[in-house]
Amino acid sequence: MRNAALVLGLIGGLIAMVVGFFVYGYVVFVDWFGEVPDLARQLPDPQMKKTVSLIAPILGIAGAAMARSRALWGGLLMLAAAGGIYHGLGFGVFTMFPIACLGLGGFLALAAGRPDEEKAHF
Repeated sequence: MRNAALVLGLIGGLIAMVVGFFVYGYVVFVDWFGEVPDLARQLPDPQMKKTVSLIAPILGIAGAAMARSRALWGGLLMLAAAGGIYHGLGFGVFTMFPIACLGLGGFLALAAGRPDEEKAHF
């Protein structure tokens, strides 16, 4: 289950990164060139869109990387990334796969059979 969480988290994080590039680029493009009526309008709350486009893919990929050794932390990071994408970018054609992959990967990491090793966290 940890391997599946790792693979799903990486796929979801990489797709989220591509979506994030386009959302961030669109916001910057409209800021730079201005709105074009009936073609390009600024998104509501552009600063939040830019922040989510940067932070969520990083959380997803980091959570996937941690899924094998620290399943609890990795699962929580992937679920936070899925929730951030859902909250910040909404559920649509381009965000449904990252949300689904990161959500399922986070769930699988949390449901991993064996507990993490007993180590000090800090």
